[in-house]
Amino acid sequence: MSICDYLGIDLEYVVWGLAGVVILLFLMLIINLFTIGRLKKKYKKFMGDTDAKSLEEKIIERLDQIDGLVESNYSNKIKIETLEGKMNITFQKIGLVKYDAFNEMGGKLSFSLALLNEKDDGFIINAMHSREGCYTYIKEIIAGKSIIVLASEEKEALDMALNYK
Repeated sequence: MSICDYLGIDLEYVVWGLAGVVILLFLMLIINLFTIGRLKKKYKKFMGDTDAKSLEEKIIERLDQIDGLVESNYSNKIKIETLEGKMNITFQKIGLVKYDAFNEMGGKLSFSLALLNEKDDGFIINAMHSREGCYTYIKEIIAGKSIIVLASEEKEALDMALNYK
């Protein structure tokens, strides 16, 4: 008495089942061969013409470069913060109006120049040119306003500076 008779299984079904398993394993083998082939191509592309020792050296070199970039980034960050702090006190807004201070003079040699920082603090320089000489006046501006009365040209220069973009 055979095992097939003992289990009640027909031998033909066992053979077909094993043939199906062999075909399935053969398909899996082909898929694995293609996958390994692609991995080999990627590996060769990654490694190039180098060996593992030179690859290790390249990785160490790249890590050193990354460390340098991190240090450089930190240094740049500090410099940018310093510059941003200084930008608050530098003159960023400008207004200039040229005009003729006196009727007998031409060429618009007189001017009003407004210089303001980010907080609209600064000054207005007014230079009035005449035949006898040039007279220069300065007026302080705090928060966009002057405590001294401004001439029309000075107001115009101040408005230009306040609206400066």
